[in-house]
Amino acid sequence: MPEILELLEREYPGATIALRYSNPLECVVATVLSAQSTDVKVNEVTTELFRKYRRPEDYLAVPEEELQQDIRPTGFFRQKARSLRGLCARLVEEHDGEVPRRIADLVRLPGVARKTANVVQSALWPEEVARDPDAGIAVDTHVGRLAVRLGLTDAGPKDADRIERDLMRITPRDRWARVAFLLIEHGRKVCDARRPRCEDCVIEHLCPSSQVAGKPDRYRLAMQARNRRPARSEA
Repeated sequence: MPEILELLEREYPGATIALRYSNPLECVVATVLSAQSTDVKVNEVTTELFRKYRRPEDYLAVPEEELQQDIRPTGFFRQKARSLRGLCARLVEEHDGEVPRRIADLVRLPGVARKTANVVQSALWPEEVARDPDAGIAVDTHVGRLAVRLGLTDAGPKDADRIERDLMRITPRDRWARVAFLLIEHGRKVCDARRPRCEDCVIEHLCPSSQVAGKPDRYRLAMQARNRRPARSEA
């Protein structure tokens, strides 16, 4: 894993969260909005959103229906509006309006699950990752795919909890804050789900799924196995 990270770091030295923000509140809000949406769409919406809503109190000062319409293009806008208002209320009530730095506090915010908390902490306070006993590695679809394809886990590509544990075990703790951003960047630019560009990959020689070397794609095989599993019958 260290060699993979070193090569990816050279290739993508500026890899970071693709969402645009200028402070911790904006980072949390944008990350919540990114669920079931694209970073491009979220960045379009937040361009105006962050001009209108500058403090947690601003999200609570308007009718919920107004906030819903302001975030509507990101999808699931009713649920997200409830989460944002609950999140901001808790920030005001328990954290003096400031976004907490520790995972245990972040996951108590409405709409913030562990993946979101890991993203926020790694993007805003990478130094905290080394100190926080609850810190981890964010696992999204790109990270899950690459972890399987690179043989870094025996879990399925959708088993985020197991993949996170496996990555944490094989990655030096001082690199945890970088892992997800590097894998996501590589997944977007080279290691595509359907057509990985192995000929352009800086870690191809380390990959057990290299198509250049004629090896079976571990990710594709895992997805095929997953799709063949019979659906659970409901009692």
